[in-house]
Amino acid sequence: MTINVLNIKNGPTISKYIYGHFSEHLGRCIYEGIYVGEDSEIPNVNGIRTDVVEALKEIQIPVLRWPGGCFADEYHWKDGIGPKENRKKIVNTHWGGVTENNHFGTHEFFELVRQLDCEAYVNGNVGSGTVQEMQEWVEYITMAGESPMANLRRENGQEEPWKMKFFGVGNESWGCGGNMRPEYYADLYRQYQTYVRQYGTEKIYKIACGPNIDDYYWMDTLMKQAGPWFDGISLHHYALTGEWLDKGPATGFPESQWWSLMKSAKKMDELIQKHSIIMDKYDPEQRIGLIVDEWGSWLAVEPGTNPGFLYQQNTIRDAMVAAITLNIFNNHANRVYMANLAQTVNVLQSVILTEGKAMVKTPTYHVFNMYKNHQDAELVDYYGELPENISLSVSKKEHKLTVTICHYGLENEQELQLNFETEIHKYAGKILTTKVMDAHNTFGNPNNVKIEDYENIRTEGRKLNIKLPAMSVVSLELEV
Repeated sequence: MTINVLNIKNGPTISKYIYGHFSEHLGRCIYEGIYVGEDSEIPNVNGIRTDVVEALKEIQIPVLRWPGGCFADEYHWKDGIGPKENRKKIVNTHWGGVTENNHFGTHEFFELVRQLDCEAYVNGNVGSGTVQEMQEWVEYITMAGESPMANLRRENGQEEPWKMKFFGVGNESWGCGGNMRPEYYADLYRQYQTYVRQYGTEKIYKIACGPNIDDYYWMDTLMKQAGPWFDGISLHHYALTGEWLDKGPATGFPESQWWSLMKSAKKMDELIQKHSIIMDKYDPEQRIGLIVDEWGSWLAVEPGTNPGFLYQQNTIRDAMVAAITLNIFNNHANRVYMANLAQTVNVLQSVILTEGKAMVKTPTYHVFNMYKNHQDAELVDYYGELPENISLSVSKKEHKLTVTICHYGLENEQELQLNFETEIHKYAGKILTTKVMDAHNTFGNPNNVKIEDYENIRTEGRKLNIKLPAMSVVSLELEV
């Protein structure tokens, strides 16, 4: 099969925020996964795990979303500030009914963002919160001058305001965030966003709660009734093996569930296309970004774990889901501005798993590492019919191209020829692949699935020929 790569033609920029992540107060994502406290024997800086921070910095995490998720619409931020011994305990009613001590709050989140050197995406409480509560939170975070909330922040040890680039006004307002109708939420959004004040010099990028999967009526209503007041609108879609209430296992699954998960993941392309058509109707200049701030595999929890903690193993199959989905986002760079994988540590399709002092990088983590050169690169178009079970995207920065290819078939090597418009001078390849369809990393064998150099490549002038093993993700770096 031959694909012609138009690497001279200019394309849209692939926003680095497409490679974002999501950290909710859910299971062991925040507590134990990210935050262990200053007195922990686990190496930490200000209570935040050093190994997790270093791993996330390696994949160049650009943005982190917090505190939810469903948790966001029951979170009252003033409970999570001030001396830790005085903070109010809360019951996490959405996720396992556990009692949390609120030791990880606004100050701790922005300390995490500082250590990661990434942008902050804070999700506000519309479902059970007030306009005043949201206004005061924004003031507390971003106000530099004299004000009641800025002074309260200083009393709690933070003299200067933090930088908050993104703010979400509610989450899943069609479901756990209030079971609202789109017309009602559109009016609430217009009201609440009015009080997301810009206290600093940098404009806050306001994100409205968009549709669940293929709810095109919700998208149409929000774009029509509230579009001028938001900068981005969210979309949530999880890859499933079957019905929502009958999720297949993360390991030990039949071949049929490999294919059903791939089909569900690939639906993201259809969703973006159809929602983009609606957005284009009201926003032909494409000012508004599509924010896919929850995506990934949602599978059955690991046996013996709290079902409310959503802890699942991560296999080469999940790596395929990540590679397919990131290629889709790249190829829709004209509209998709941010995406946040659910979730960062120990929950759903995590890039990292922890157990006490131990940490494991998952196959999904390795995909993000292989794809990181796409961040803020220019999308490169191509034409030609892709072989069955192949996903592809290409980008360029100056004279360097990044090509990412996923062969998500279960058997048979696939040959692919790429023709470029200019001559290839240098190339290097990396591959992630296994022979077993549920291969994964464990605390006892953390490198069972890992990135390796790949040299099964031939170049001649403007042509590159590559052989792709089944169940593989390949990244190429080319100088042209």
